Order: sequence, then C-alpha cells, then structure tokens
Amino acid sequence: MEGQTMRGADAVIKVLAAHGVNTVFGYPGGAIMPIYDALYGSEVEHTLCRHEQGAGFAAVGYARASGKTGVCFATSGPGATNLITALADALLDSVPVVAITGQVSTAVIGTDAFQEIDVLGMSLSCTKHSFMVQSIDELVPTLYRAFELAASGRPGPVLVDIPKDIQIAQLEYRAPLLAVADEPEVLDADIDAARALIAAAKKPMLYVGGGVGMAGAVEPLRRFIKATNMPSVATLKGLGAIPHGTPGYLGMLGMHGGKAANLAVQECDLLMVVGARFDDRVTGRLASFAPNAKVLHLDIDAAELGKLRQPDVAIAAELRVVLPRLEMELDIAPWCSEVASLAEANRWDYNHPGSLIYAPAMLRRLANKLPEDSVVSCDVGQHQMWVAQHMHFRRPEDHLSSAGLGTMGFGLPAAIGAQMARPDATVVAVSGDGSFMMNVQELTTIKRRKLPVKILLIDNQRLGMVKQWQQLFFEERYSETNLSDNPDFVALASAFEIPGRTIFAAEEVEEALTEMLTSKGPYLLHVAIDDAFNVWPLVPPGASNSDMMEEMERST
Repeated sequence: MEGQTMRGADAVIKVLAAHGVNTVFGYPGGAIMPIYDALYGSEVEHTLCRHEQGAGFAAVGYARASGKTGVCFATSGPGATNLITALADALLDSVPVVAITGQVSTAVIGTDAFQEIDVLGMSLSCTKHSFMVQSIDELVPTLYRAFELAASGRPGPVLVDIPKDIQIAQLEYRAPLLAVADEPEVLDADIDAARALIAAAKKPMLYVGGGVGMAGAVEPLRRFIKATNMPSVATLKGLGAIPHGTPGYLGMLGMHGGKAANLAVQECDLLMVVGARFDDRVTGRLASFAPNAKVLHLDIDAAELGKLRQPDVAIAAELRVVLPRLEMELDIAPWCSEVASLAEANRWDYNHPGSLIYAPAMLRRLANKLPEDSVVSCDVGQHQMWVAQHMHFRRPEDHLSSAGLGTMGFGLPAAIGAQMARPDATVVAVSGDGSFMMNVQELTTIKRRKLPVKILLIDNQRLGMVKQWQQLFFEERYSETNLSDNPDFVALASAFEIPGRTIFAAEEVEEALTEMLTSKGPYLLHVAIDDAFNVWPLVPPGASNSDMMEEMERST
C-alpha cells in the first residue's frame, strides 16, 4: 500500500514483488538478516543455494531460461565476494540480474569492521552498474533504478549494496515515477545504406550472436532469413536463434566452429553482424577474418560498433525494429548452392569405430531424444564445445552456456535456475568431471527443492580442454590436468538421494539416455570416455579461421 510505513528490509521485498519477482536465490548471513526476516512468510519464494556463487549462477540460469530478470541475495564480506564471478559472467553474456548484498552499518563503514569489504568498488568492473544505498530515502528509488538498468538496452547485472542500519530504518513506502526510456531512433538514411549493401552483395552471410535472443528478436530474424534466403552462422550464445534445418544455416563458427561455417564466412562479400561483437574466439586472427567482406553491424550497444572491426554501415537500435525494414528478395542462388555444397562436403561423421562411447554421437542422440520444451545447461570445456557443435536448440533460452567468461562450475546451478523458471521443462545439465566438482554442493539444492534436473556427466578423468592444448601446443607436458582420483560420482550423487548409473560402452548409450530422460526426479548419468578424444576442428591461437586443425591421433 502506498504511503505505508515499514522497515527498509520490508521495502526491499515489496519492490521485488512489484517487479513480478517470485523466485530469489541466495544464502543468508549477518549483514542481510533483516532482509531475510522480511522474506519470511512473504510472497517471494527463496531458494537456498549452498554457495553464493551457486546462487548467482542460478539467478543467471533463471534469467536466461525465462527472459526475466534474475535476483540473488548475499551477505557482506565473503558472501558478496563469492557473487562476483557470477556477476562477471552475467556482464559478459549480457544477462539481466539484480544482486542485493547486505553491508555493515554505515557508522562502521571504512573501519575494517567484521565482514566489511568495499563491494561497490570491487564490483564496478563486472557489473553494468553498482549502487551503495547511503540513506533510507534512496532505497526504493535505487532498487527501481536497478531493475530498469538491468533489463534495458543491452541487459546486464546490477548490484545494490544495502547497509544493515538502512535495512532496519523506517520509511514511508512510495513507488517512484520513472521516465520511459526512448528507443534509439532508426534513421531512414541508415536503413537505405544497409539495404543498398545487402542488395549489392553476391555472397552475403549472417553472423548471429546472443543479442538476438536477449532482444526478443528471434522471430524477426527468422522472417528476415525466410525473406532473403541469406546463409547464416551463429556464435556459441547465438545458437537456437536459427532453427535446425534452416537452408543455408551452418551452425557455430569460430575456434571450434564447423569447417563449413568458417570457410563460408571467409568467402563472403558481406558480413551482416546481428547482435554479436567480434569476439576473439569467433574471429581468430581479426585482420584475416572475412577478409573480402563489407560489414553491416546491427547492435543495441553503440559501443560495440567499430570497436574491433570498422563497419561499412552500422545501426545502433532494437533488432526487432531494424530487421523487418531490411527484408528483401535476393538473387543469390549460386552462393546458396556453394554454401550447400560446403555443408554437404563437411558433414559431421558420427560413425566412430570401436566400442567406446563417442561423446559427439551421444550428444547428437540426446538432442534428437529431448522433448520440445527442454533446456540444456553446460559447464565449460570439451563437453561444452561438443554440445555446441552436435546438439540443436529450439530457441536461445534453451541453451545455457558460459560464453564470454567461460566459467567452470556454471552448469549445475544454472540448471537449477532454469528448472525453477520452467518447472515443466526437461532440464539437462551437461558437465565434465572437472567442472562438476566446482559447484558440486548444489546437489543439495536439487535435493532440498526436489528438482528433476538431469545431469549428464562426461568423464575422461582429465581437465580435457587444457589437456588438449598441452598436447598440441606444450609438447605433451601434461601439467596438473590428470583427474584420475575423481570420486565415485554415482555414489556421490546417491549421498544426495539422486539415483544414477555409469556407462562405459557405446552399446549402452541409447538405453541409458532413455532411463535418464524418463526418470521422474533428478538423475545422474555418468559417462566414461577415453581422454584421447579431442574437440575438432580447432583454430590455433593467432591463426586465421581458414587454417583449422582437424582430427589427429594422440602420440603415445
């Protein structure tokens, strides 16, 4: 009720409810206890994670799977510092998150009080914006501003640090009046220049990034592709924006992209960049990336335009507004035929000899078995690249992967957030034996909330991606990548009342995947693979995308 007198802590919960927040992830502590007291019995549901980093990643997973803003809580000092990695992850992947941290009382700030850390200063480089509330009158307007900033323009994480005395101070609650932000204006001259570039191209290529999904521009993009028949590729975070089987779609490009995707981009004469940022893992040696192409760059964030590659035409605007104005019929049949031939000549081969489990073939089979409403959350490493290469996704929010920061330990808590956001969806966390141990404590969260998260744990008893680079670029000096002392993962899961099984042979895969997907609750499928399997192709660091290394045997 407007004008009602309440504690600052109660106002925090009221602001969350006003913004439609019904799920918060966090871990309590001394400096945030008043907010947890206000949470008790409120309409906002709290999910207790077992580490603040887990809470942060769960909020990221929730946001990415739902399209809403994720929210997480932590106390001061170590609680807040544990959130920082998750906030950095959200910043680099443009995910809307509001993190609320408790802080020591204003009277002792700057005295090295118990559990005092300058969270505001520490968070500046890994958030879109950070606030410390310095008076009770600032509290509600600051929280409203935080939600506005997190979701507007290029989304990102916003941190609000609230001293404990402000949480218990009294205020008269009034929702602030916020100005309605104007969308960036699209100039007719820019549209005309962009259309001229597209119309003149003989070999155009769409380069689609994560910005498409974050902008709600998936349908406009698909209509544009249907109208133009323009061939396309996607970044790791852009996967799902273009439907599997779309003519001319070549999948992921870049360091571990498909051969056809990389070669086609190198040959194009127009690179139409939509919601992407010329990341180094995508471009390889930037000077030789799409060397014959003019560039049309569309992005909501003007800071990305010309940051790494100078575009011939650039438009900073909402993609869902711009793309419909660029639809046209193109006469590019010879180029489409060339792209189709490239795709056919470089099809993935899943007929791997021998009895061992071949992860790419297993993941392709998993993709074909998943129900339509499914989410796959990935950790970081070889399995992450195999998922990107060999699975297909209905929409961008169905594929959660730590792209910009590449954070091990992301997959399990992100899957928890996705399952909370979409309780009826099938949620699968694909992890590696190295990444899984980073946030393994969140198995308790799955148990506590009775979440039916499925865990596909691919285990080569190695820190696989690092080992692959040691093999290729460090003369097979395998320094600290041997994980052969891993625990019994099925026994570990059973300690959290999560059933599971281990498989070793290719002939076991079909039955095991079916058992995992049809289990009513959580399930862990532990898959043993040979550490000789690597991710191919690979663009070596500093090389052009046309200079891909292809499968080679490990020397013995």
